[in-house]
Amino acid sequence: MGSINRGRLAPLATLTGALLSVLALTAAAKPALIPKLKSSSVLIIDQSDASILYSKHSDVAAPIASITKLMTALVVLDAKQPLDEPLEISDAERDLAKGGFSRLAIGTVLTRGDLMHLALMSSENRAAHALGNNYPGGMPAMVLAMNAKAAALGMTSSHFVDPTGLSSENVASPEDLSKLVIAASHNPTIREFSTDKSYTVRVHRHLVEFHNTDHLVASPTWNIIVQKTGYITEAGRCLVMEAVIEGRNVVIVLLDSLGKYTRLADANRVKSWMEANATERVRVSMR
Repeated sequence: MGSINRGRLAPLATLTGALLSVLALTAAAKPALIPKLKSSSVLIIDQSDASILYSKHSDVAAPIASITKLMTALVVLDAKQPLDEPLEISDAERDLAKGGFSRLAIGTVLTRGDLMHLALMSSENRAAHALGNNYPGGMPAMVLAMNAKAAALGMTSSHFVDPTGLSSENVASPEDLSKLVIAASHNPTIREFSTDKSYTVRVHRHLVEFHNTDHLVASPTWNIIVQKTGYITEAGRCLVMEAVIEGRNVVIVLLDSLGKYTRLADANRVKSWMEANATERVRVSMR
């Protein structure tokens, strides 16, 4: 009798052990914890299927600071203005809005391409302003074109009043900015200029080296397609990008991050979260 019971129980024990092994593997495969992001508004999109992986206040419009310069570049490139045309930093660029720091002295002559390069890479304010002043029809036409482009892209919550982003009246939601990032990523000039690590130009008699405001472009662990940082007091620290993470093209929008390095830390948290969930289809909404 005892030997018969043991014979019947042996397969049961084997089955139980197998089930426990499966449960252990399932537990180990559970997605990592949701990243604790410090940015006030966040949107993360997987471009392969346009799925939203993470959303927090993504439909709320807010000041976007120098993220504006992506739109500035798009509009100038749409106008097909020659990038090799020399332009002067004039008195019109002397008095920018508050916080409008610039390393380009009045009287500096650079090509339109150089100015766009500095605006996208180093967030150069006089460079962006000069692009607007030298747009066909001047600054009023430039602003009209920026808002028309936003409407064409479906950026329904956005509004632009200047090409630098120094005005807090330049606003958009993360959902709007995801569309802007995707449009910018399709342009090879914007991709190249925004992700360059450094660039040197002549300012009068001196060579001046500019660096990217996004330190992640220099990191060997990141594959960034296009990016732009932004900061004014009203907007906080902002960062938008498209990057390849675990073979997926991902759009990341981070607005109003507290602290100088928080936006970069948030981007790294997103990357680590996605790498930990490479085989999972995780979606988080925190509207």
